[in-house]
Amino acid sequence: MPKLVIIESDGNRHELEVAVGSTVMENAVRNSIPGIVAECGGACACATCHVYVDEAFAEKAGQPDPMEEDMLDFAYDVRPTSRLSCQIKMTQDLDGLTVHVPEKQA
Repeated sequence: MPKLVIIESDGNRHELEVAVGSTVMENAVRNSIPGIVAECGGACACATCHVYVDEAFAEKAGQPDPMEEDMLDFAYDVRPTSRLSCQIKMTQDLDGLTVHVPEKQA
């Protein structure tokens, strides 16, 4: 099982063992990570699961597709490595993936 690291805006760090095929958002919600609201439940219809992918994993995590890019327009403090966590599926290649939760969600 790959490891996922989620760092809250205050620096609090969560290290999770997660299932391949699960999304970052599903794991954040399942583990009650503060700051990941996920209002739409993973349908890519809001921007309340916005995260910043650590630079070391930006290429492996991939780029947002057009629908995700449209939703990111509604996110708070969008950066080059911004992604919606509902759109990042965990793979063995993403073992150790680190994401940072923004100060607030839109």
